[in-house]
Amino acid sequence: MTVLVTRPGPEGQSLCQQLADEGIQAIHHPLIRIVDNPPSSNLSTLLKNSDIIIAVSYHAVTAAQNILSKTASIWPSSPLYLGVGQKTAHVLSKVCKQKVNYPQVSDSEHLLKLTELNGVDNKSILILRGNGGRELIRDSLLNRGAQVSYCETYRREYIPINDHNIYQTWINKKTSKVVITSQEQLEYLCSITPDEYLAWLSTRQLFVPSQRIVERAQQLGFSNVTNTHSATNQILLAALRP
Repeated sequence: MTVLVTRPGPEGQSLCQQLADEGIQAIHHPLIRIVDNPPSSNLSTLLKNSDIIIAVSYHAVTAAQNILSKTASIWPSSPLYLGVGQKTAHVLSKVCKQKVNYPQVSDSEHLLKLTELNGVDNKSILILRGNGGRELIRDSLLNRGAQVSYCETYRREYIPINDHNIYQTWINKKTSKVVITSQEQLEYLCSITPDEYLAWLSTRQLFVPSQRIVERAQQLGFSNVTNTHSATNQILLAALRP
């Protein structure tokens, strides 16, 4: 059994190492790279003027911290801080030195059910995120009467697969499980995979962190999809154990 891990950056490398430590062969093949956006003094002003700050990924937090460090700014103590999941909240709490609440299920739908996001009429809410992504949180909070703005602290860049021998390598290494941690990466992988390998890919067991991605994977033709309910490496590792 070989596991294909598409999670980008050090997190993906770490998951592969943890799998290897347990005797499970893993291939790290990121589909996107995370790049910090250029520093902007605007971020500090946006943070200070916000009643509530929501981070939708830990990348958004680490990139924001990098920007603040370069502009010698700090996280304000007055706003209420929220994270989309446990990992994001933990990273945010470490840098902002405040308590950060998060939903038990890490997705936008469950974030919107937090009591902190009731009664947000006329509240100023800042969402830290990358380029693009879902509009559900913003749209829902606007409907609740909040003033919502984005700060895109990083951007995702797609990594092309120019050498089609890579797919053959995955087959030769008997890849049976694939980890995909976002719908964007799932859509991208399906869009760039040549037809002759797509049928093989769609019969692999897919591990994804939410029901929304499960449903999209099924629409794309995947028949064996496991919902881990979390994108943390610890939970992914437990799900991947034979």
